[in-house]
Amino acid sequence: MTSKYLLAATLTVAASLAACGDGGTKGPSEASLRARLIAEPITPQLGGDTTRVISSASSFTFLAENAGPGRMRVFQFGNRLFNTNWVQAPGSVKAFDGLGPMFNRVSCAGCHTFDGRGRPPENPGDSMDSILVRLSIEGKAPNGGPMPHPVYGNQLSDRAINGVKPEGRAIINYEEIPGAYGDGTPYSLRKPSLSFVDLAYGPMDGVLTSARVAPQVIGMGLLDGVPDEMLTALADPDDADGDGISGRLNHVWSESAGATRIGRFGWKANAPSVLDQSVGAAAGDIGLTTSILPKQNCTPAQTDCLAAYDQGPTEGPEISDEFVAKLVVYMKTLAVPRQRNETDPAVVRGEKIFRDAGCAACHVPTLKTGANAELPELANQTFHPFTDLLLHDMGPGLADGRPDFEASGSEWRTPPLWGLGLVEQVNGHTLLLHDGRARGFAEAILWHDGEAAAAREAFRTAPKADRDALIAFLKSL
Repeated sequence: MTSKYLLAATLTVAASLAACGDGGTKGPSEASLRARLIAEPITPQLGGDTTRVISSASSFTFLAENAGPGRMRVFQFGNRLFNTNWVQAPGSVKAFDGLGPMFNRVSCAGCHTFDGRGRPPENPGDSMDSILVRLSIEGKAPNGGPMPHPVYGNQLSDRAINGVKPEGRAIINYEEIPGAYGDGTPYSLRKPSLSFVDLAYGPMDGVLTSARVAPQVIGMGLLDGVPDEMLTALADPDDADGDGISGRLNHVWSESAGATRIGRFGWKANAPSVLDQSVGAAAGDIGLTTSILPKQNCTPAQTDCLAAYDQGPTEGPEISDEFVAKLVVYMKTLAVPRQRNETDPAVVRGEKIFRDAGCAACHVPTLKTGANAELPELANQTFHPFTDLLLHDMGPGLADGRPDFEASGSEWRTPPLWGLGLVEQVNGHTLLLHDGRARGFAEAILWHDGEAAAAREAFRTAPKADRDALIAFLKSL
């Protein structure tokens, strides 16, 4: 962002923060900003002016409603890149070869089907088609991030090109954990455990793991456009206001900027921008190099992987800067679907319960973007993602024990809630949370702990009619 537009964004946020202050105070507190954003009324236009009225199996695939007439061509090409099945080099079309040597899927859409949400396998041992496993060992990498496993790197690659052995396979098994609502109605939560088979490069000693499903990718440009100043003002790392909510920023390394930035994407807010998220996924998930990440995803112990790369083409990145730029525009300008059934009495009641139970303290309903010269359709938007983009301690039940930059093993970024009510229609399932363990909204809420324990208990002990109303509201988003 140029200094001209950074200044504009700063002034926009400064005005927003000033409006939060009480009449007799000199400046706003963190609590006043969060409280103001929580109190702002929700409109059905969840994505601001980018919102589209869509409710179908293609709900996550449309261009932002307010995009100018010149945007469609780049958007369509970005869509082609997102759905392209990359092939091993040399391919018949040079622009779309370079797959691997190690990879998880052959396309972005292989995990984000219809730009939607992934899921764990239906049965233990089935292929992991839209979920991956992060790997690391104790300690920090030179950039401050997780230390990659010396043999298996930072992500398990369960596929590889011809002549290269895949790293292995992950298997997820579940243990049922019984519980009961306050009225005595029983429920069961499934607790996942990971194991590994067919490891091709030796034992995986000392490994820390984290299974993560692919999230839907709507509205990413809006989240990218929230100024750092707003996120900094929302953060309350020491719970100075004593409300039990202590959202923290994750300061992470940006490969594109060559500097530390505030993280806002990924399950632990470990990516600072759509650009960084995109090139990181290209390298880790598909094995495609870019000018930002020019190295192949082979470790020194994987000699067959290194040999395959040495025999392949070496003249520059496998995805050109032009292609990366168009892919980023596509991801930034995907429309957010409009809220549905907003006048239904159960939905209206559910929104009030959502606020009263304290859910909105982390799932902040409203955020705002600053100025954005490159993509004016995203500038100065008020929108409703239901996230503060901050890290929160969710307790031992959801902990993966794997630190990620400044995020601890029990901290997770508050995930946006917009679009979750359409996942069943788009992707054919209702599996939620970072690893898809929750079989619907109720189980997802019941897994909440740590900072969210009070909100969980408010839901668990509520009458069934109130629980149903809250879920009706979530399904409307």
